Amino acid sequence: MTPRTKEQNEEIRMRRLAQIRKAAADVFLNKGPLLEIRDVAAQAGLGYGTVYHYYSNKGDLLHDLLWDALERSEGWPEAPRVSDANEEPVGEHFGLAASADIGKSAATDSRNESRETAATEKFGPIAAASVWLLELWADDHALYLLHKLAVEGFAWLPEARSTKLSAAFQHDVITPFAALVDTGHAKDGDAASGGNAAEQPYRLQRAEMLLAALVGCASLSLRREKLHEEAMDIVRFLKL
Repeated sequence: MTPRTKEQNEEIRMRRLAQIRKAAADVFLNKGPLLEIRDVAAQAGLGYGTVYHYYSNKGDLLHDLLWDALERSEGWPEAPRVSDANEEPVGEHFGLAASADIGKSAATDSRNESRETAATEKFGPIAAASVWLLELWADDHALYLLHKLAVEGFAWLPEARSTKLSAAFQHDVITPFAALVDTGHAKDGDAASGGNAAEQPYRLQRAEMLLAALVGCASLSLRREKLHEEAMDIVRFLKL
């Protein structure tokens, strides 16, 4: 048997890490901080020793999971939500395919159906971005976990880690979402802040509150595995 190349070994390592992190996100949604490495191993279908080889404690696993999710969320909410029929699946743009191949076909079909439904609606920018985000959460629980823990101030992480992650989340997610919210309100005839420094804290707080509302409403749908189907209903309920 021909020995694997360095590149092949690295590819296997990266896929294994993605597999472990996806399993960890699924377990954390159900067990929260009571998550144990053995739970992740069982969810991933791997041996305890295999998971322990990559992560000897759940703190490091959660830390890496959240940073990986933040890196993959880059582009939301700035990228367009609805495109033509030849657009790539939403999840592919965010690297979600690397998370796992299990159920990919069903998830893709659900995304396509949801996009077709969304295309028949006349969305404002806030609603469109919100539906898109809900669909991303349905496909990738790590992304949902990132936003859920962010609105809780990353309380489960040590302060040294939570401070850095909170700052990065505000820069990469909250700030662009706040700008989008301003744009949406301006289009609706509301007074836009125009980037006034005095209003900046309020703008960010408003974006955080909208994300928190989405997180809360998505929780039940996510647990019932109905988030794709109910994304539009959530946005209508919140009157976005």
